[in-house]
Amino acid sequence: MSTLKKQFDRVFGTYEALFLNAPVVKGLWWQSIAAPAETVELFNHTFQLDLEAAEDLEVFRWAIQPNLPWADRHFEEERVSGRPINPGETWKIWPYGHSAKGHLKDKIFDHSYAERYWPKEAGENGPVGIRFPYGDLNDLVTLLVSDPLTRQAYLPIFFPEDLAAANAPARVPCTLGYHFIRRDDKLHVVYPMRSCDFVRHFRDDVYLTIRLLLWVLEECRKQDAVGWGIVTPGTFRMHITSLHMFVPDRQALVYRKSLEGE
Repeated sequence: MSTLKKQFDRVFGTYEALFLNAPVVKGLWWQSIAAPAETVELFNHTFQLDLEAAEDLEVFRWAIQPNLPWADRHFEEERVSGRPINPGETWKIWPYGHSAKGHLKDKIFDHSYAERYWPKEAGENGPVGIRFPYGDLNDLVTLLVSDPLTRQAYLPIFFPEDLAAANAPARVPCTLGYHFIRRDDKLHVVYPMRSCDFVRHFRDDVYLTIRLLLWVLEECRKQDAVGWGIVTPGTFRMHITSLHMFVPDRQALVYRKSLEGE
């Protein structure tokens, strides 16, 4: 039997316990607006899950408990659509969609993950690099197929323009990027984040990144069935610089733990 749920529950339970005494961080801004409340923060945390070669989505849905059906629809219809969709439609069924609606500007968001996965056609003329054209998720797959042991298969989500956006201020991605690397016939993903709301985003961020790993693996198999047919999901490793929750969310956590007798 898969131990994925035990692994994830252990990580999640550890973070809940740490949040009970986490320090308050009084940031000025939250997603380009004045911070609605103070946050408590766990600083510089990393964990790893052994994916145990699992590819059945039901295993991950059960273990991680993301917001469904939103997470699946958002991933399939927008993130891996091949198009730089913004704003899309799935935000309307996200449990916190009422909050997301407030960030629409001229009927779009300051950024979307679909734009960052597929930037070649994003914007009026498409982004152009300093010396080379932008790559996208398909280019990452091509690189892995052509050089399976590459250390360069990194998909950036936080772009240089986000430094200017942050000064605007505008919303910028919480995800920095995704690093895929194949070793010992396993495909691993390393997922660095600058910021993550533990209550509203943590489970979804983990699930959506594991789904991305499965998608990349399947696309590699389509291009090289022999070389990639032997590869299975390896590990998911996540580093979060600022894992946080609002003070009212901690108060709710403290109350729930008191009822549980912890």
